[in-house]
Amino acid sequence: MKKNLLLSCITLLLVLTAGAALAEDLTGKLGVTGRIGFLVPFDSEAIAGVSIKNVSTDTGFIGGGGFLYGINKNIAAEFDITSSGFSGDTDSGKNFADFNVINLSLGAQYRFKEISGFNPYAGAGLDILVNGATNGLDVDTTVGVHLSGGVDYFIMKHLAITGEMKLVIAPSTDIMFNGGKVGNFDPSSFNMTFGLRYFIN
Repeated sequence: MKKNLLLSCITLLLVLTAGAALAEDLTGKLGVTGRIGFLVPFDSEAIAGVSIKNVSTDTGFIGGGGFLYGINKNIAAEFDITSSGFSGDTDSGKNFADFNVINLSLGAQYRFKEISGFNPYAGAGLDILVNGATNGLDVDTTVGVHLSGGVDYFIMKHLAITGEMKLVIAPSTDIMFNGGKVGNFDPSSFNMTFGLRYFIN
């Protein structure tokens, strides 16, 4: 199910970002974005003695917002903060923990030519992932990278509906309990969000 959802979203991403050449001029424009959506997290691992068990993660919710600033007509800098939550179960169906990830994301967008009112873009950047878990578990903060693609559709001069797909890749980090390692948490994920982007100027 998660693989089919992921493939469908990647196909949509390629279609949205298949535009060419010149973009709308964003030079000096500041946009404020709010977004919500869903997140498909990568699976993690639990360690029990010498054995390693898979921790299967469910699709979760993600929400947040940030800022977009146009450097020139094609390039924009962006800063987003999102929060996501999802559960992780062992193969036996027992809940291992509920996880949450706060993503501080800094990156850049390349804005493509407007197509029938739609402004597609592609982006990449750096992510600081502040990870947490329930059941008395501690999970370390880690750093990753992202690739994103999306589209803005302006419904008013300063207001756009926005949709975005984002793949976050990061190394696994330790899951600790009472000072001992009990697993490996993979903060990598694929998410799709929808929201509004308001340009102040």
